[in-house]
Amino acid sequence: MSRHDGRRSSPAIAAVGGGHGLAATLRAVRTFTDRVTAVVSVADDGGSSGRLRELFQVLAPGDLRKCLVALAEPGSLLAKAFTLRYAEEELAGHTLGNLVITAMMDVAGDPVAGLDEVCRLLGIKGRVLPATSEPVVLKAEAEAGPVAGQVAVMGTADIRRVSLVPAEPSVPPAVEAALAGADLVVVGPGSLFTSVLAAAAVPALRSAIAASPARTVYVCNLHPQDPETRGFDVAAHVAALLAHGIEPDVVLCDPGGLDVGSPAVSTICRPLARPNGLAHDPALLAEALEDLLD
Repeated sequence: MSRHDGRRSSPAIAAVGGGHGLAATLRAVRTFTDRVTAVVSVADDGGSSGRLRELFQVLAPGDLRKCLVALAEPGSLLAKAFTLRYAEEELAGHTLGNLVITAMMDVAGDPVAGLDEVCRLLGIKGRVLPATSEPVVLKAEAEAGPVAGQVAVMGTADIRRVSLVPAEPSVPPAVEAALAGADLVVVGPGSLFTSVLAAAAVPALRSAIAASPARTVYVCNLHPQDPETRGFDVAAHVAALLAHGIEPDVVLCDPGGLDVGSPAVSTICRPLARPNGLAHDPALLAEALEDLLD
């Protein structure tokens, strides 16, 4: 049960990012509120997601699936089935969740309506929304030259800036409403350029984060990702966010993770990692985020 009462007993949380990192935040916040909206990058162009978006011209479903599963009730058989990855013939590489999400978005004729239906199917009380209403391609400017496509960007070092094609994709009105009504906006953790900034650097979304009356917190990664953020400390992560127009009010980091450096933003270091140090612990992260609501 939440430590907060009244309105704060069920605070509204908007969480922005993608992949496993955003899923970690969702597993944390769902322990103290059911008013959570995940705003998810749909720039993935690899694996099952890449094949489905190319075949059906839909939003990449993979990161959406991870977030839906994270918000589902622990032990849900249906959520577990969503993670089932086939190995046979035409279905090889696809997960059941990716196929269901693709079908729902197609049948609904609108990605938000389709995802809301999947939330109902899984018994999720929050929402999972795409960061953009249309498919996008992630581009990076790197020391070695321009790179296009999320998979290619993931394998690139010395990235200076990322952007999207189209440059100013539309954002679902529900995303802007969630950010405007949030009590806390959480950015990250996750791959800095290919998940966090692939979502947060969308111009309209970036403006909505800046306009939100809520405090914005950036949850930093525990380790660098080679080669994407090779050699980065916490301060370098923050500098990249600022360079892309994302200005967090506070940064959360684990003292046993990355070197902190000298971030240009107020920074709180406290234990956030699981005992193996490889991922964020939902209970510890939940406690840290709840403290920021006081």
